[in-house]
Amino acid sequence: MALSQSMIWDRLARHSARPWIALVVGWLIVSALAMTAAAELARRDALAELTRQADANAALHAAVLRSELEKQRSVPVVLAQDPDVAALLADPSRLAADRVSAKLEGLAVQMRAAIYVLDTDGLARAASNWREPTSFVGSNYAFRPYFTGALAEGDAEFFALGTVSGRPGLYLARRIGPASAPLGVVVVKVEFDALEAEWRRTGEPALVTDDRGVVLVTSEPDWRFRRSRDLTPAERAAILEDQTLSGRALDPLPYIGTPGQVVRIPDGPAAGEWMLAQTGTDTPGWTLHLLDPVERTIAVATANARAIAGLLVTLLAVAAGLMLRRRQQALARAQAEEAARAELERRIDDRTSELRDANSRLKSEIDERRRAEASREVLREELVQASRLATLGQIAAGVAHEINQPVAAIRMHSETAATYLDRGDGDAARKNLDRVSGLTERIGAITDELRAFSKKAGRSVTAVSPATAVDGALLLIGHRLRDHGVALHRSGLADVRVMADPVRLEQVIVNLIQNAFEALVEAKTPDPAIRIEATRTGDRVELVVSDNGPGIDPSVAPTLFTPFVTTKTQGLGLGLVICRDIVAGFGGELALRPTPDGTAFVMTLEAAP
Repeated sequence: MALSQSMIWDRLARHSARPWIALVVGWLIVSALAMTAAAELARRDALAELTRQADANAALHAAVLRSELEKQRSVPVVLAQDPDVAALLADPSRLAADRVSAKLEGLAVQMRAAIYVLDTDGLARAASNWREPTSFVGSNYAFRPYFTGALAEGDAEFFALGTVSGRPGLYLARRIGPASAPLGVVVVKVEFDALEAEWRRTGEPALVTDDRGVVLVTSEPDWRFRRSRDLTPAERAAILEDQTLSGRALDPLPYIGTPGQVVRIPDGPAAGEWMLAQTGTDTPGWTLHLLDPVERTIAVATANARAIAGLLVTLLAVAAGLMLRRRQQALARAQAEEAARAELERRIDDRTSELRDANSRLKSEIDERRRAEASREVLREELVQASRLATLGQIAAGVAHEINQPVAAIRMHSETAATYLDRGDGDAARKNLDRVSGLTERIGAITDELRAFSKKAGRSVTAVSPATAVDGALLLIGHRLRDHGVALHRSGLADVRVMADPVRLEQVIVNLIQNAFEALVEAKTPDPAIRIEATRTGDRVELVVSDNGPGIDPSVAPTLFTPFVTTKTQGLGLGLVICRDIVAGFGGELALRPTPDGTAFVMTLEAAP
C-alpha cells in the first residue's frame, strides 16, 4: 500500500508542474499587457490634462501682458493733455524743458519706462533720461515709424531696438494737439525686463511673436528676434532691410510644433519635452506662446497606472493559484483512495479465496457506490466552484470599487505636487507627497482587507472618533465637493466615540458621501448639501449621512442592499452591500431611513466606553 501511494505521488508530481508553469507564464504575459495598456491610457489622459493646463497658463500669461500694456498705454494719453508739455512745444525754452524733463523722470521711475517729447520736426525737447549721458534730448527721431504714424493717425505702436540704448522695447506714441495743428508727439518706450524675469521664475518658457513670427518678448534671452515659422521671401527681405530688429530674426527657434503638441528641445537651458500652448493678445499681430513641462507628470501617471494594473493582475493570479492548488490536492486524495481500495481488494482476494463470490458481489456494490459517490462529488465540486467564482467576482469588483477613489486622489495630489515643484514651492509639494504616501498606505489597508476576507479572519475593533473618520474620508473626496459647490455640515461628531475599525469605518463614510455627492450632481440639485450627524442614546450611537437630493426610488429601496442592485448608470451595486457587511462586522447596523426630502442612511454602532 505504501509503495502504491508513493508511485501515485511521483506520477502526480511529474504532471502537476505543468499547470503552475502555464499559470506563471500567463501571469507574466497578462501583467505585461495590462501594464502596457494602463500606462498608455494614463499617458493619454495626462497629455489631455497637460493640454488644458497649458492653455490656462498661456491665458494667464497673456492677461499679465495685457495688464502691463494697458497700464503703459494710459501714460501717453495723459501726457498728451498735460499743459506743461503743450506749453513746452508751443514755446520751447530751457526752463520749460527742464521742468517737463523732471516730471517725465519721476513718472518714468514709477512706470519703469523711458518717456520723451518730440516736436513736429522729430526733435526731442524733453526726456526722462535728461540727466544721463545717453539722454534723448536733442536727438532727432523723425525717421522713426512711430513718429510719422502718430502725426498722421493720432497714435502709433512700434517694436524695435533703441537707437541710443540698443535695448529692445515697444514704442507707444501719441500726437499732441489736433491733426490740423499738431504740436508734437509724446513717446513711451516700454521695456519688458521685469515681465520677462517674472515669466522666467515660473520655469515655463514663454514668448510673444509678431505677425511675421519674430520673437519680440521672451523669458529665454537667446530666443529674442528668432522666428517661430518659415518666412516668405517678402518677409525675409523686409527683415533684412529693417534696421530696427536684430539679424537673428532669420534664425529659427530650437523647436518645431503646433499648439496642443509635445515639442522637444534637444539642448540649452530649456532642454526637455514641453506641451506647446498658444493664445492671442489684445495687441494686433502679437501671439503668446507657452511651453509647459510634461516629462514628470507623464512619468508619475504611467508609473501609478502600471502599479495598479500589476496589482490587480497579481491578485487574480493568486486566486487562480489557490484554485489550482485545491484541485490538485483533491485529485491526489482521490487517486490515493482509489489505490488503497485496489490494494485492499487484492489482499482480500489472495487470503480469502472461499469468499471470492461474496467479494465479487461486494465489489459490484462497491462499484455502484463508487459511481454514486463520484456523481455526488462532481455535483458538490460544481456547487463549490460556482460559489467560489461568485465570491471572487464580488471581491474583485469590491476592491476595484474601493481602490478607485484613493487612486484618483493620488493622481490629483501627485499632479499638484509636480506643479508646486515646478514653482519651487518645496514645502507645499512635500505636503502633497505626504498625502500621496498616506493614500498609498490606505490602498495597502484595502488589499489587507481582501486577504482577511478570503481567510475569514476576525477583525478587532477599537474606540474610534467619527470626526477623525470623516476627516480621512474628506481627504479622498473633499475636493470633489468643493469643485461642485456641495456644502458639508457636521454636528455632534467630536462628542462621541464608537467601537469600530478606523480604516473600514472610513471606507463606509467615503462610500455614503460619494453616493450622496453623485446623486446631488446628477440631479443638479440647487444649493446641494450633505449633513453628517452623530447622536448617542444609551450605549448606542447613531451616525446619520443625509442629503437634500432627489431621494431613492421607492421601487428600489426594498432591494437596495442586494448585490448588483444600483440606481447609478455606471454603478456596480456592491458599495452598499460591502458597507452593510463592514458595519455588521463592528456589531452594528446600516439602514435606509425614510425622509420627506433627500436620502438618509443610518449607522447604529456600539458606543465606546
